[in-house]
Amino acid sequence: METSEVNQVIAAVRSGKGYGSMDPGLVERITRQEIAKGRGFKATVKAVRSVLHQVGGAYLPATPPYAGWLEELKGLPHDPADPALRAFCREKMQYHASTRERLPVIETFYQQTLGGLGEVESLLDLACGLNPLALPWMPLKPGAQVILCDIFSDMLAFVDAFRIHMGFGGVGFVCDLVERLPDKPVQAALLLKTIPCLEQLQKGIGSRLLEGINAETLVVTYPATSLGGRNKGMRKTYADQFAELIEGKPWHVRGLEIGSELVYIVRK
Repeated sequence: METSEVNQVIAAVRSGKGYGSMDPGLVERITRQEIAKGRGFKATVKAVRSVLHQVGGAYLPATPPYAGWLEELKGLPHDPADPALRAFCREKMQYHASTRERLPVIETFYQQTLGGLGEVESLLDLACGLNPLALPWMPLKPGAQVILCDIFSDMLAFVDAFRIHMGFGGVGFVCDLVERLPDKPVQAALLLKTIPCLEQLQKGIGSRLLEGINAETLVVTYPATSLGGRNKGMRKTYADQFAELIEGKPWHVRGLEIGSELVYIVRK
C-alpha cells in the first residue's frame, strides 16, 4: 500500500465537514482498511467517511461554535449548583445526540448510577462527547480527578476547559479506544452508549473494554431506541449482548432502564 495513496485518501476524508478534528490515528487506520478492499478513490473516501460517521459523526451533525462557548464560559460561576452555569450546560448538551437524549432525566441518571458511591474522588469518561457538561449533576468530591477522552480534538479541548473551570483535577486527551485504553485506576468510569459504536470498528471489543477499564465501578449504557426515537428491538438485542459479555465474570451487576438507556452498573 503506497503511502502517497493513503495520504491522498486521508486528505480527502479530512476535508469534509466534521472529519478534520477526528483522531488522526483512527482516520489513518480506517483508511488503510478501506484501501485494502480495492475500491476506487472516491468510493474509498466515501467508505472511510461512512465508518467514521457511524463511530461518532452521527451524534454531532454540525461542529459547535466552541470558541464562542469558551468566551461564555469565562463569565460563568464555578459553583456546580449555580442556575446560570447549569443553564449553559443544558443548552450546550443539546448539540450532541447522546447528551440531548439524557437531559430530561439527567438528575435521576446520576443519582441512580453514581449516587451510591458517596463523593466520587476519581472519574473516567470514555468517548465522552459533551457529557462532561453533566459534571455539575454528578456526586463528585471537590477537586476530584476527572479523566476525559474522545476522538474529536476540538470537542475534547472544550470539555477539558470546562473541567478546569469547574476546579477538577485530571486530564483530557484524544484517544482511540480500539488501540489503547487509559490505564490509570479510577473509582468510577462511564462508558455511555459507546460499545455499539466501537463494535463498528472491531467486533467483540466490548469484552476487552469491560475487562480492561481499571475502575472499581463501571457504568455501561446502551441506547434503547434509535437516534430517530424508534424501537427496533434494541432493548432485547443489547440486553442479550451485554449478558454474553458478563457471562462467567465475578462481578456484581445491576441493570435498570433510565430514560432511553439500558443501564448496567458493574462493580468489579
